[in-house]
Amino acid sequence: MTETSPRPLRVLAAMSGGVDSAVAAARAAEAGHDVTGVHLALSANPQSFRTGARGCCTIEDSRDARRAADVIGIPFYVWDLADRFREDVVEDFIAEYEAGRTPNPCLRCNEKIKFAALLDKALALGFDAVCTGHYAKVLVDEDGNRELHRASDMAKDQSYVLGVLDDRQLAHALFPLGDTVTTKDEIRAEAERRGLAVAKKPDSHDICFIADGDTQGFLAGRLGKAEGDIVDEDGNRLGTHEGAYGYTIGQRKGLRLGTPAPDGKPRYVLDISPVNNTVTVGPAAALDVTALTAIKPRWCGTAPEGPGTYTAQLRAHGGETEVDAELVDGELRVTFTEPVRGVAPGQAIVLYDGTRVVGSATIATTTRATAAAV
Repeated sequence: MTETSPRPLRVLAAMSGGVDSAVAAARAAEAGHDVTGVHLALSANPQSFRTGARGCCTIEDSRDARRAADVIGIPFYVWDLADRFREDVVEDFIAEYEAGRTPNPCLRCNEKIKFAALLDKALALGFDAVCTGHYAKVLVDEDGNRELHRASDMAKDQSYVLGVLDDRQLAHALFPLGDTVTTKDEIRAEAERRGLAVAKKPDSHDICFIADGDTQGFLAGRLGKAEGDIVDEDGNRLGTHEGAYGYTIGQRKGLRLGTPAPDGKPRYVLDISPVNNTVTVGPAAALDVTALTAIKPRWCGTAPEGPGTYTAQLRAHGGETEVDAELVDGELRVTFTEPVRGVAPGQAIVLYDGTRVVGSATIATTTRATAAAV
């Protein structure tokens, strides 16, 4: 197994305006590739984004990316993908919450924008690869097949949000930071040595299209307020809410219940029913999930045949858990070795074989532990 070390390529470097993508573009140029920087304009009105936003597509970010490209000495362009972003990411995000699911917009952006719309346009213009600042690795096995692997530094690994990439996309992906075993401070120090002004810029954490970070307020503005009941597992009414879409499985805070639980312990969101606009709450133990089904599988290579044992990651910053999984009639069926909590429909499950990303799928249903097991 070797890391990809291709001939000099024509590389399109996606530059978000942050330190990681700037260093990635600089490393690609330093490696001898013919690099062009591009910033994706993903908002129809980026001026409306707040000053100092910690997203990744503000007007400030565009300027920061341009300045970094100037320092690196590479051509730079801004591409308007706002319409595609609104349709594939923002509208999908709203629709998923409206349906009672919990989406990951960053994963969807990687799939639909950075490695679909962007890559397609890059290839049409004669580029060989798209370069990003993600922490992940593309390795080549003994048969010449390209594989997606976790980054060398697990603390910074971002392979989870790249688990949607297929063979074709991996063949044109470049991640110069993937083999970096350094702290983020060292990445910033490298940026400073290179004269990149983004060296001290904060990392992005917000959902980039929600300017003030208020997801519930954003959804209320798009979907409207819809008062409904908050009930316990027996259907007893405990309180009300202003829209079931404002809750996620496993949520504890913000329930505003006037009646304490009989045992005095906290309650958590167990289920969200958009059909009757009801949120069900209960004890933490009721969140234990033993199995799930997932749809729309995407494989980073050949689809696995028959049952297999893997490790799985269920959220971007979550840990690994051992699972048995099998593809049956196009649907991924997963059983957990040990129960896990906080698993919500709409989330992505990403399967790993060691450090290799096998593929991902969208969680559709979950099976809870029995009452006796709780």
